[in-house]
Amino acid sequence: MRATDVFAAVLLGLTLTCNTLSAAEQSGSANENDTRNRRNQWTVGLAGGQFTGTYMRFADEIALALDEPDKLRVLPIVSYGAASNLDDLLYLRNVDVAITQADVFEYFRTERKIPNLDSKVHYIVRLPASELHILARQDITSVEDLRGRKVSLGPAGSGSSITGSIVLQRLGIQVEPVLVDNAQALQKLRSGEIAALIRVISKPVDFFTKIAPDSGLHLLSIPYSKLFADYYTMGEFDSKDYPSLIPDGSTVDTIAVPVVLAAFNWKPGTDRHRRVERFTQKLLSSIQKMQVPPYHPKWKDVMVSATVPGWRRFSAADQMLAKLSSETEKQQQDVAREFQLFLAKGGDAQVQNGRVDKEKLFEEFLQWQRSRGSRTEQSAAKPVLR
Repeated sequence: MRATDVFAAVLLGLTLTCNTLSAAEQSGSANENDTRNRRNQWTVGLAGGQFTGTYMRFADEIALALDEPDKLRVLPIVSYGAASNLDDLLYLRNVDVAITQADVFEYFRTERKIPNLDSKVHYIVRLPASELHILARQDITSVEDLRGRKVSLGPAGSGSSITGSIVLQRLGIQVEPVLVDNAQALQKLRSGEIAALIRVISKPVDFFTKIAPDSGLHLLSIPYSKLFADYYTMGEFDSKDYPSLIPDGSTVDTIAVPVVLAAFNWKPGTDRHRRVERFTQKLLSSIQKMQVPPYHPKWKDVMVSATVPGWRRFSAADQMLAKLSSETEKQQQDVAREFQLFLAKGGDAQVQNGRVDKEKLFEEFLQWQRSRGSRTEQSAAKPVLR
C-alpha cells in the first residue's frame, strides 16, 4: 500500500473518531442541560432566619414536607432575621418566599416608605406568633431599669432590632442599643458589658432553655397594654418553657408579634409566579401533616384561614383555601351520611337513662367503618378546616 493511501486511511479514521466523540459530547451535553433544567424548574427560595432560631426551623420543615423530586424543591436560606428577610424578598435574586413579622411589614411601609409595598408583597399563611424575650441580670428587676443602659437588640436586620426598638420607644424607655449576634450578646450580658438582650422568637428556643439555673439571669415581664394593641398580642412564659429561668408555678408576661409567611407577588403567568403558586398549593395541603411529630409543636397553632390585618393574601392561597374548605365540607357531609347509616343498622351504642355515651358511640362508629372499608373512615377524625 502506498504511503499516500496509508495517510488517507489514518486521516479518515481520525475524522470518524472525532465525529463519534463530537456526537457523544453533544449527547452528554444535552443530557447535562436536561438535568440542569429539570433540577431548577421548580425550585423556590425561602428566606428563613438565623441558623439557631425557630424561623429557620420552620423554613427547614417546610422544605422537608414539600420536597418532591422534579416537582418542587424548597431551598431554605439562613438570614439575619425577619427584617432582613423582607428586604431579601424585595431585592435579593432567587428569593420568592420569606418568613417575616407584621410589625416589620408596617415599619417598611411607614418608615422606609417602600413604594407599592402592599401590591408587591402578599401573605400565604399566618404562622404562630413570636414572643418578645428580654433576658437581664438579676439587678434589673423591670423594663424601666433598662433606661440609659446598654441593651442588645440582636444583629442588624433581625426582627428584634425592629420590634425591640418599637416596644422600648412606646414605653418611653431610651436605651443605648447594641447590635451584635445573640451569642456575643450573651457573653456581654454575663460579663456585665450590657444590661439585657432582646430576642423575638417563638418559644421555647434552645438559646434560652440551655441557660444554667445558676446563671444569675432572668426574663423580664412586659405587661400588655393598649400601647401594643395595633400589631401585638398577649404572650406568656412559664416554667415549662424555661425551667432554668422561671421558678415552678410562676409565669412571666410578655407580648407577641404575628409571624407571616410572605410571598413576592410576581405577575400571574410568569415562571416565578407559577413556582410560588405550586409552593402555596402544596404547603396548604400539607399543614395537617406538619401538625404532628417530628415537626415543631407550634405548627399545631397554625390556622390556615387566619387573616393578617393590613395585608393581602396571595391569590393562589385564596383559591386553595376555597378548594380545601369545599373538600372539608363534602367530607363532613359524607361522614354525617355514614353515621346515619350506622345508626340505622342498629349500632350498639350504650344508652343509659336516656343519655348516650358519646365516646363509646364514636369508637363503635369507627370500628363499623373499618369493618366496611369505608372511604370516609379517615375523614371522620379529620379536624374541621380552621
